[in-house]
Amino acid sequence: MIRCLIVDDEPLAQDLLQDYLADFPDIEVLGKCNDGFEAFKAIGELKPDLLFLDIEMPKITGFELLELLENPPKVIFTTAYDSYAIKAFELQAIDYLLKPFSKDRLAQAIGRSIEETGLSTQAKMGKVREDLPEDGFLKRVVVKTGNRIEVINANNIVSFSSDGDYVRINSEGKVYLKLGTMAYYEKMLDPHAFIRIHRSHLVNISAISKIEPYQKENYLIFLKDRTQLPVSKKGMVKLKKALRI
Repeated sequence: MIRCLIVDDEPLAQDLLQDYLADFPDIEVLGKCNDGFEAFKAIGELKPDLLFLDIEMPKITGFELLELLENPPKVIFTTAYDSYAIKAFELQAIDYLLKPFSKDRLAQAIGRSIEETGLSTQAKMGKVREDLPEDGFLKRVVVKTGNRIEVINANNIVSFSSDGDYVRINSEGKVYLKLGTMAYYEKMLDPHAFIRIHRSHLVNISAISKIEPYQKENYLIFLKDRTQLPVSKKGMVKLKKALRI
């Protein structure tokens, strides 16, 4: 028996899918969730083998939900948008159902699910990228702090700093730790808004207050929250170009 959870912000879509699934004896529906936050809690409590997961939802997207899970279940995406298909299969999704889908199409997806889960196993998925807009750059970062999930607008982030296997995210007077690398955020953030000033630091250009010489050819950058960070020679070249100085 495959234990599944339906995650969709549309009640009619939830009910239709549940009605379809009632005809599949190998599938047990554990519950229905209206958004990613609700699903995060339910997944922790119910430990489903499979998610029927919508992508575009309020608060956090389906992709962002998966990123918060240390050991995500297998996933069948159910969405009205075809533009996410490539990303979904990069994440090793079992299937991608484009709404409205038929019961026969659902049966194909369930058949694949039975093959992959062996009727009982949970599997790890690769690290999931955060939700990207059409321009390809991150607009927000999702972090988990204790039992809370916070969605941070990228424009409100002052800096990113390396801390071992983690990155410290400084935003509006708070510091968050998130597993990741500086190289990832340098690549995924808008280069017109964020600059890698040092191998360990990435800053929001709009948060820069001043730059001062420090010792020989080194510099210190002062941010609006009074944070002081070192600037490498290479970082200074980037800064001068960005600030046109």
